[in-house]
Amino acid sequence: MKVQSETINITEFIKIIKNRKFLIILIFFLVVSTTVIVTALMDKWYLAVSTIRVEKPSSDVSVWENQRSNYFDPYFIKEQESIIKSKKILNQVINNLNLNEVLGEIFNAQITKEQTYELLVHTILNIESKSSTSLIDIGVLVKEDGIVAAQIANEIAKVYEADRINFATASQVEGIKKLNEELNKQVEIVSNQRDEVEKIRQELQISGVDIDFATTELEIDLLRQLDRNLTALKVDAIARKTRWERFNAVPLKDRITLVNSELIPDANLQNLMQAYLIAEQQYSRLKGRLGTAHPEFIEAKEHLKTIKSQLYSLLTGYEKSLEISYREADARVKEMEKQVDVAKLDQIELASHKMRLFEDAVEKLRDEETLHKAFRMALRQREIDYQVPKRSIEILNFADTPYVAKKPSWILNITLGIFFGCVLSFGFTFLIEFIDTSFRSIKDIESKLQLPILGVIPKDKTLVCHENFVTNHAEPFRVIQTNLELVHDEKPARIISIQSAGPSEGKSTTLHNLAITMALSGQKVIVIDSDLRKPTQHKLFDTKRDPGLIDYLLGKTDSNSIINKTNFENLDFIACGKHSNFSLNILHRKQLTNLFESLRSKYDKILLDSTPIIGISDSSVLASISDGIIFVVQHRRNSQSMIIHAHQIIKNVEGQILGIVLTNVPEAGDEDYNYYTNNYKYYSTENNKASSVRNKTNQNNISDIEELEYEESEI
Repeated sequence: MKVQSETINITEFIKIIKNRKFLIILIFFLVVSTTVIVTALMDKWYLAVSTIRVEKPSSDVSVWENQRSNYFDPYFIKEQESIIKSKKILNQVINNLNLNEVLGEIFNAQITKEQTYELLVHTILNIESKSSTSLIDIGVLVKEDGIVAAQIANEIAKVYEADRINFATASQVEGIKKLNEELNKQVEIVSNQRDEVEKIRQELQISGVDIDFATTELEIDLLRQLDRNLTALKVDAIARKTRWERFNAVPLKDRITLVNSELIPDANLQNLMQAYLIAEQQYSRLKGRLGTAHPEFIEAKEHLKTIKSQLYSLLTGYEKSLEISYREADARVKEMEKQVDVAKLDQIELASHKMRLFEDAVEKLRDEETLHKAFRMALRQREIDYQVPKRSIEILNFADTPYVAKKPSWILNITLGIFFGCVLSFGFTFLIEFIDTSFRSIKDIESKLQLPILGVIPKDKTLVCHENFVTNHAEPFRVIQTNLELVHDEKPARIISIQSAGPSEGKSTTLHNLAITMALSGQKVIVIDSDLRKPTQHKLFDTKRDPGLIDYLLGKTDSNSIINKTNFENLDFIACGKHSNFSLNILHRKQLTNLFESLRSKYDKILLDSTPIIGISDSSVLASISDGIIFVVQHRRNSQSMIIHAHQIIKNVEGQILGIVLTNVPEAGDEDYNYYTNNYKYYSTENNKASSVRNKTNQNNISDIEELEYEESEI
């Protein structure tokens, strides 16, 4: 389907909304009413919420500091949300309230405790923390029972509070116990170290020396510096040895891959490696181009071999240099070890070895005493902190029993219904408008078909009769009659075929009303029901179907026998006949021409009802022998391509189209259509109430007939 490409401005948008306002209202009403019905039928869920405040306990609380910390830790809050949802908390709540049976009654099912836990976590329980605060809302959503929702929310808060307090108390008791154990161990260590100091004092016979005395001779610092230098030399020697051994372990042919600025920082090797790569490329290039026997290739091969031999020699030399470097570093280590040994001997001679042992023991004693003091202070602080009453959790609000359902939300659902109703109604309307390929206006039709508009017939037009002939009901057909006379004023068309592109476009009722209008205006008119597939005119005239045109074409009767009088003066009628599956073809053209010629002398107008143009050959036969054709186009029914194709078919059989009649045009349609329909009303002289009643009856008749027209047609 081809979408129209014309641009649409805001005025046309408003016009579209105006033209399709009933569709917009219908879709909007359906969406909103569906939302209301679905919301009313949905299960009611009640939400109960209890609020708690949870604060992260400080790991080093002091009694001289504020016991409540203002520090907010979002990760701690998220951790507490997970703890509330844990089996440790919820299984206890399930046991306390016997929830598996309670929820089983609500959901009409047998639920195990494990299923109850999954139901709580994934459906019923909703834990939310308020932004940048330590407040946590425990929300419980239960179907059809607000009392159970409040009980579950409050029970979860109580169980979590008890668990939190037990956890905080247990951690403090465990901490104090652990500190006591460490303090006792440290007391024993300090005692043992004192005994060790006294033991060294007695062994070295230095009982007169104070344990606070310490020596800081310069020689000790020098000895330590020598030790550091020795260590550095040993590390360097190990690194050189490792580098040499690893390089030595690599086969000679694989060492070429190690030649780079980071692994082997040797400029000669790198330059030779570059020359080797160039020679190898030259060798590969000449091998593929010249062959192995070519002198230039042999020369390149020898050159590559020479460079490779040189490269292996340099790599072997590099290995020797690594070995020599390692040997030198090892010699430096041995020399430094000799110097350290000499320095130690000198230190022993210059300083008292006995005093040094005693000082080391005293220093270790001081370290252990310091650690003992720290343990004692920490234990005292924990004992005081444990005695201070403090709570890291507080239940701020217990959940009340909700009496208004949280879900479904009428306000939210109705708002969404209104929103989506507007979106769908306007969206669907504009979608229909944009994919509508029918003619949008009279200007479109006239410009693309190059045909005049003979008249516009409003929607729901009644059948013309004696009573409403002088009213606005017959005015559209009087306009068509007048325009027909003026289209070819020199030689007006007398044999007129009423045709349309497809079925059910109103051509039969248009022809019927036009014939009555012409007859009541004084013209002698005959209507021939040439639609032999699905005839309609005998129903409109309320007369029998046979004998008719088919009987004449089959030679069963003459032309005079098929002409029937109607209830209207100057109007006669030829029915179609009762033969089934009869169709006109080129063989009937001469008979039809003879019939029409015999009727010309008797009637001013011969009106032919025709089959649709598209897909049926009868219309082409009638178009070829008619003086003119009225092309009926129903408003916004068929696509432009279909109507243009029908127009082209008529032109191909050299049919003369007098003009176009638009049918079923809504009174609130486009402005150019309204020019016709509004003027019909404005100049109406209808004042008879009885006529209105009759018009309603006729309107029902025409609607019934149009519903029957071309239903279940078989072409």
